[in-house]
Amino acid sequence: MIEIERKFLVSNLDECLRHATKSTNIVQGYLSLDPSRTVRIRKTDTKAFLTIKGKSNSTGDTRFEWEKEISADEATQLFDLCLGQTIEKTRHLIPFQSHCFEVDVFSGNHKGLVIAEIELRSANEKVALPPWIGKEVTGDSRYYNSSLAKEVLKP
Repeated sequence: MIEIERKFLVSNLDECLRHATKSTNIVQGYLSLDPSRTVRIRKTDTKAFLTIKGKSNSTGDTRFEWEKEISADEATQLFDLCLGQTIEKTRHLIPFQSHCFEVDVFSGNHKGLVIAEIELRSANEKVALPPWIGKEVTGDSRYYNSSLAKEVLKP
């Protein structure tokens, strides 16, 4: 499957979260931090996943993604093998016009960082941006979760 997404910083978190329809706690770690093929373990409030992502294209908005649900016990065992630091965040789903933004509010070592992502059907798709969207960081590898597992990035 090909993932096409854009990323933005959030300029007004309070305004943004007023429109949230669902929130999920996420803990994730990486078995591979190689930018050509990251391997992630993610555990949410109710599920766990193993995800493999390929290298991003030159603009950073498109890449291969494969994901499989695994048991919570398997995820817990695999966390012991993870490299770097574990990432903790709460993901809020925020509908806006015909799209749904996933807004990640980071905690732990990345407390204060807030990133909004939107998945697209094509790289050329036009998207209306809500007023709480700030600077676009699509393609800026500092904002990749795999990069955040390597070092702390403060807003």
